[in-house]
Formats: sequence, structure tokens, C-alpha cells
Amino acid sequence: MGAMCAKKRDGKDQTSDTNRESLELHSRLRGKLSVEPKAHIQSARDLSLLYTPGVGEPCKEIHRDPELVWEYTFKGNMVAVMTDGSAVLGLGNIGAEAGLPVMEGKCVLFKDFGGVDAYPVCLGTQDPAEFIRTAELLSPGLGGINLEDISAPRCFYIEDELRRRLPIPVFHDDQHGTAIVTLAAMINALRVTGQKKEEIRVVMNGAGSAGIACTRIILDWGVENIVVCDSKGILSTGRTDLNAFKTEMARLTNPENRSGTLKDAVHGADVFIGVSAPGVLTADMVRSMNKEPIIFAMANPVPEIYPDEAEKAGARIVATGRSDFPNQINNVLAFPGIFRGALDVRATAINEEMKIAAAQAIADMVLEEERKLGTIIPSPLNRAVGRNVALATALAAERSGVARLHPSRDELTAIIERHLPA
Repeated sequence: MGAMCAKKRDGKDQTSDTNRESLELHSRLRGKLSVEPKAHIQSARDLSLLYTPGVGEPCKEIHRDPELVWEYTFKGNMVAVMTDGSAVLGLGNIGAEAGLPVMEGKCVLFKDFGGVDAYPVCLGTQDPAEFIRTAELLSPGLGGINLEDISAPRCFYIEDELRRRLPIPVFHDDQHGTAIVTLAAMINALRVTGQKKEEIRVVMNGAGSAGIACTRIILDWGVENIVVCDSKGILSTGRTDLNAFKTEMARLTNPENRSGTLKDAVHGADVFIGVSAPGVLTADMVRSMNKEPIIFAMANPVPEIYPDEAEKAGARIVATGRSDFPNQINNVLAFPGIFRGALDVRATAINEEMKIAAAQAIADMVLEEERKLGTIIPSPLNRAVGRNVALATALAAERSGVARLHPSRDELTAIIERHLPA
């Protein structure tokens, strides 16, 4: 494992090849998306049915009963992937145009892994009020909104306000997709170590959008002792330099009222989760943790600690955000199936019950025999994940009261399989 990691770490030529091939692919395709109609006009009769005069009938029916828009249009399977370009990948605030390749790619993932039609919407504003109002104006033609690559703290306000205003799912994937897959990995890591969630201490390094969302879902799942750190150290109620979101995290976490640096936080901890910066977790810090600690080093492309270093220092389980190491925490395991399930029951929101159900479904895709070999997360290319996540999400939406349709489990399975055939 160590030799493999060292080879990967020094493999700049491999990264260069990937970058060059990606540029060539994007140039050749002129983008990754196109519009393909479900029906084609091949006769005068087709023209009459698909456009005038026949199209007037569904218009009148929808005017009579607006709920019929779900039956007669693509609304029920259409998601907008919306960004302001303020936090694109690890590249920062590079703007809407430069963020478009990412949004196109996200739409490809929606279709391939969730059977969801998605369209990129890159807005030429970074004013939260303008963003919110634009999304609100677009919403009549959408079944859901996936927020993407929006910087904190504006991402919190935008999502909260849109969820309050709109009767469709609004989901900031950088927050919740990361949180869901992280929870799935934790569920299986604890299955490997045999620890109980109520008895472990978790250190969350990173108090931005992903770190806060990961902390919330882990708390909701039942972990009782979490310490959150930002670049200045442990979040505690005694700190006076925290914004409103970090202040709330300090209130909800750190039950022992610890203070100090990341080094102080990880001493004696059972789990480290990093959504922060390269190289901040040292081998000595890992050695200071409890026996056989769990390390999720998810900074990308350079993790908080490389897997070989963590393993040499005693880590039992290691996960990263990279595709060239085992146990990649990859959002594609979550968001396509979550939206598939939410759309299929016409959910008005994606709530905590649905997120935890999705995490459990992802975790359950890993067999016991695989866990014994150190695998805690399924492959992002496993197409069965999307179907299982969709079903779990839809059922949780029904149980929690946000579903507008209530098909049986068998009916739901059939609906999902029409979009995602085995």
C-alpha cells in the first residue's frame, strides 16, 4: 500500500496526461451536453400533436389544474444545476463561465447515475438576493434544484431561503452530498472496528460548508462527541472570533469544552474527518489518537495525510477524496439517487431523514467480506447504488411526510428501474 501511494504521489505525468486528455475531449465535444427530444416530427400529424393545435390541450389542462404540469411536461424529471461560480472545485472564485464545465459534468452524472434530466444554470451574479430571485423565477419548470460550487457563508443563506420559498427539493451538494457519503463511510468503518457511535469521539477539521454539513448529519445519526476545528483551532463557546454558523457549531459540539489546536483535538480521538487543507494531519497526530483510529482525509487533490503515512502511524481505516486511492468519498454515490427518489414521490424537500436513509443505503452496498478487507465505500461506478439510494430516499420521504405521491414499495421499485434499468 505504501509503495503504491508513494508512486501515485509522485505521478505528475499521470496527472498531466489526464489534464491534457480532458482538454482534448472537451474541445472535441464542444461541451458535454445536448438537447435530445423524446418525440420527433416526421409528418403533419406529428406536428399537430406535438405543437399546434394539439399542444393547446395540455396547456388548458395545466391552467385548470397546475398540478398536471407534472404529468404533461418534463418538470417531474428536470433538475437545474445552479452556480454563481464563487467556489468552483478547489479553484476558488473563478466565475460563472469558468464553472460551466463542472456544471455540465454534474448533469452528465445526474443522467448516467440517476436517470435525471439536468441542465446547467450559471448565473452572472454573486449577489445572494439576485441568485435566490432568479432560482425562484425559474422554478415553475423544475422538479428540483441542485446548488453547486457556491462559497460559504452565502451558500447557507441561499439554500435556506430557497427551501423556505419553493415547494421542490433544493439541495446544496457540496454540503449534503459530502455529508451523506461521509456518514456512509463512518457507518461501515464502525462496523469494521466494532465501536459504538455513542462512545466514539470525532474530530472534524474544516468548518466550511462541507464540514458543517458533515457535523450536522453525524450528530443527527447519533454521535454525541464531536469536536470541530477551523484553521485557528477548536471551535468553542469561549471563542469570540466565530461567525454565526461557527458559533452555532460550537454550541452543538465540543461537550467537554475543549480548547486548543488541531493537535490538541485529535489527541485520544477515535475518528478524524478532514475537509480542510493539505498536510495538516501528521503521523505523530495519528499516533496520539486512540488505538486503530479511523482517518478520512478528504482534502483534494492533496489530502490532510496520505494513506500510506496514516497506515504506518496505526490507522485502521483510511478514506480520501481521490479516485486513485481506495475508499473514495465521492458525492456521485449520493446525489443522483437522492434526486431520483425525491422526484419519483414528488417530494417537497430533501430532509435529514432522507439523507440518513441514503447514507445507510450506500453503506449497505458494501458486503461483510469486503469490509474485512478494508473496503468501507462502494465504487462510484457501481450503478446499483443509484437504484438503492433512490428507493431508500423515496421511502424516507413518505415516512417523513414530504412526499406528494405514495406508491407502494413494489411500484416505487418499478418506477426507479424504468429510469435506471439493471
